[in-house]
Amino acid sequence: MTSPIELLQDKCRTLRLAETAKELPALLRNAESNSWTYHEFINELLTHETACREKKTVQRLMQWADFPYQKTLADYRLEEQNVIGERQFKLLKDLNWIEEMFTLIIMGPPGTGKTLLSVGLGTLAIENGYQVSFVSMGELIYILKSRDYVSKSKTRYKRISTSELIIIDDVMYMTVDPKEASLFFQFIYDMYDKSAFILTSNKGPNEWGKFLGDTSLTTAILDRLLHRSEVISFGEDEESLRMKYRKTLFPEVSAQT
Repeated sequence: MTSPIELLQDKCRTLRLAETAKELPALLRNAESNSWTYHEFINELLTHETACREKKTVQRLMQWADFPYQKTLADYRLEEQNVIGERQFKLLKDLNWIEEMFTLIIMGPPGTGKTLLSVGLGTLAIENGYQVSFVSMGELIYILKSRDYVSKSKTRYKRISTSELIIIDDVMYMTVDPKEASLFFQFIYDMYDKSAFILTSNKGPNEWGKFLGDTSLTTAILDRLLHRSEVISFGEDEESLRMKYRKTLFPEVSAQT
């Protein structure tokens, strides 16, 4: 015979309150032992369901974002660079620039923490309910070229194009051909005034023309990206974080040893 609690659990599932259905016996025990009022019980029940749904949403958005690794801004050592101060860091964490559809261009040599900073900001954005996509320049070009006939690329493009924050890593890492440059321009054109961007690059925007091979196209792209933008430039004097915290195979010995 089905118990009254099991009947309530079935009704919760019918109403798509799956997490409440699982937790209902424990919630009822807590209500009895703590003499909760009806109001308190309903509040606990709905709070639990809401929290579980928010957690699942974050997990799904993190999966869709496709970050190269899981890092937060807590992993970013602000004190180890002299480009971003406390005030600027707070402005970045406020995330108002996403609503204003700003472009953050993070420049600098390899290993200075550009990708770490972008992943940390992207993770924070997801925790605040934004849809985020992380993609390298090379991968983005492939997706744009193959989305019409590769189902995985089509799905990935749909997620990127519906994101409120798009992070493109290693922009202009290598030269692209005219067709690829045109596809990249069309993508920027389509997403203009629809999404915020974070672009990481070891080349300044003034050098991008060499990699796109078309001055007028480069100007058109930059016109849209730089309309609302902030450039964060880690100079050549910034020590590579990869080198500073690298694991070594050999112990530190002199060259003569």
